[in-house]
Amino acid sequence: MRNLISLADLRPEQLARIVARAVEFGRGDVEDRPLAGRQVGIFFRKSSTRTRTSFWSGATRLGADVITFGPDELQLSTGETVEDTSRVLGQYLDALVVRTNGDVEEMRRLGTSPDLAVVNALSLDEHPTQAIADLATLTEHFGSVAGRHLLVVGEGNSSGAALALAGALVPGLRVTLLCPEGYEVPKTVLDLADELSGGHHQVVQITDPDAVDGPVDAIYTSRWQTMGVPKADPNWLASFEGFRIDRDFFDRHSGPHTVFLHDLPAVRGQEVTDEILDGERSLAWRQAHHKMTAAMAVLEWCVVGLDD
Repeated sequence: MRNLISLADLRPEQLARIVARAVEFGRGDVEDRPLAGRQVGIFFRKSSTRTRTSFWSGATRLGADVITFGPDELQLSTGETVEDTSRVLGQYLDALVVRTNGDVEEMRRLGTSPDLAVVNALSLDEHPTQAIADLATLTEHFGSVAGRHLLVVGEGNSSGAALALAGALVPGLRVTLLCPEGYEVPKTVLDLADELSGGHHQVVQITDPDAVDGPVDAIYTSRWQTMGVPKADPNWLASFEGFRIDRDFFDRHSGPHTVFLHDLPAVRGQEVTDEILDGERSLAWRQAHHKMTAAMAVLEWCVVGLDD
């Protein structure tokens, strides 16, 4: 069993293989059921439409049986230790998919059982399976992400952090993080990206939309209130002026083949306009499909392994 808790835990060739497998699944290339006879648990402490459903659907398409747990349905809520929970669940399940608004340390403790693969389906720090879906979407569309420039706009949230790490692990991928002051991807993440790449990655963070070195190949944004968590500053929206992806923003930073990405759900009219989200350049809906193919690739890699 192998965990996937952070992209930083992967070697570049492992990430490349998982992404390639997600693209294969996107073509309908499921010739067998590699998880037949396996059991996958889905433990979500926070709401979810796409990620929860995609893991459930993906696991069953691969032949697994699925059991779901709500936020208060495990004895963790009554004081059982994470380690005891892991030790027990490892006797019943092959994999546990976890979503939380906390940091990844609890997931790492859950992942201490050698009999249980733990998958990070979103934490406060990072959304690794979303980044895999994003890379699969871009790879499918462009053929390769090598030499491509991805502009990630808005709050430096868990999706932005995952894409920063992806920029460190994917050769030739250039990632620009455009975040309002005070809402950037943490410096610790950027330092980790630099360490992972040996100082050769192409990840930069800026706070001025006029400083974007374009045209870019893809413009990506997320909901500004991640997981619906309120911000401390009641006037926080003022900091996001100029960061909405509307026609003017898209045209200023795009070329003839630039595409739009959104990890969804979207707050229409806030971080993106209907014209862009529903437009012909939008890959957001195919990107949502690849959340399922990414889930399938990750579960297969964690439970039965892939050639790396």
